[in-house]
Amino acid sequence: MPTYARVDLAFERGEGAWLFTAEGDRYLDFTAGVAVNALGHAHPYLADALTKQAHKVWHVSNLYRIPEGEKLADKLCAISFADTVFFQNSGAEAIECAIKMVRKYQSASGKPERYRIITFEGAFHGRTLAAIAATGNKKYLEGFGPPVDGFDQVPFGDLEAVKHAIGPATAAILIEPIQGEGGVRVASPTFLRALRQLCGQHGLLLVFDEIQTGFVRSGEMFAYERSGVKPDIMTIAKALGGGFPIGACLATTEASKGMTIGTHGTTFGGNPLAMAVGNAVLDIMTDPEFLERVQKNALLLKQRLAELKDRYASVIAEVRGEGLLIGLRMIPQASEMVDELRAEKMLTVGAGDNVVRLLPPLIIGEEEISEAVARIDRACARLAQTHARTTKVAS
Repeated sequence: MPTYARVDLAFERGEGAWLFTAEGDRYLDFTAGVAVNALGHAHPYLADALTKQAHKVWHVSNLYRIPEGEKLADKLCAISFADTVFFQNSGAEAIECAIKMVRKYQSASGKPERYRIITFEGAFHGRTLAAIAATGNKKYLEGFGPPVDGFDQVPFGDLEAVKHAIGPATAAILIEPIQGEGGVRVASPTFLRALRQLCGQHGLLLVFDEIQTGFVRSGEMFAYERSGVKPDIMTIAKALGGGFPIGACLATTEASKGMTIGTHGTTFGGNPLAMAVGNAVLDIMTDPEFLERVQKNALLLKQRLAELKDRYASVIAEVRGEGLLIGLRMIPQASEMVDELRAEKMLTVGAGDNVVRLLPPLIIGEEEISEAVARIDRACARLAQTHARTTKVAS
């Protein structure tokens, strides 16, 4: 179905931070499947884990124990705030699980009237009917009938608006610590700490959507670590599978107390193939040296981008973001920069607030960073010339 305005470009294979067309053209991938291919393309350790599992068992269903899933759940709990995990196939499914868990928690706590969730303008939580209602974007809601009830949206970062939105039916607050689709907008640690305090005061659950920010993308294993604030529930996906479909909803024992036998389910979620890949991804990402390399390279890339911003003040208005989730807020249309970079054989993706997102694989090194900066430099030079000509004609 024509639900995507796809670029007329197809790739035959990938290696590390590079993608190759059938014609042999090589593209530097700074989209990484929208923060999915965190370990690059064709990572040998992931390929080996998937292949070995494929020769054992692919699917048994959640009617039986899945040891690979139990192992992965233990790992996730060990590196996070969580006590328990529910596996799915995508981020949208993880959000759906979180919404159900919030409502079940309040019901199990004797407050079934509490079902509403406060969300934030600029958010993106997925494409199910509940997820688009939580997102609140009119573009995504149009034509799908009455939005799912239960979501109250407030401006991002506006604490007074959050306080005003809390009422007798409020059950939780749902937020991305860094809005990806919304334009790489970072919630301040002070704001997140204030949300945690409000949840404690009013008996609400705090839910973090870390589908895009999780697994070292922000420069920490999870973005919430930057603020010192622990959520009650967290959704993850994308990088956890390194490209293989997987999502998960993590929670404390208390927050998940309503999720008893029969309250939720999945046919394919937690299948042995996905679990084998997820375990392999964490084997690599939990190595302390991995995090250190990402932090070092993220700092280098942001420094080089800041230099470009200074040089091309008519093109780049701001460099924003954390870790290797970086946004370039543009003065020309962001789509123009995406097109110019594609002409340079570099793949990027747009976001809200006229931002171009840079989401390279976390395995990039100094050589790929230098190559990326050179290509961005050339794209900026062309846009600066175009902008100057347009300004001259207009004057």
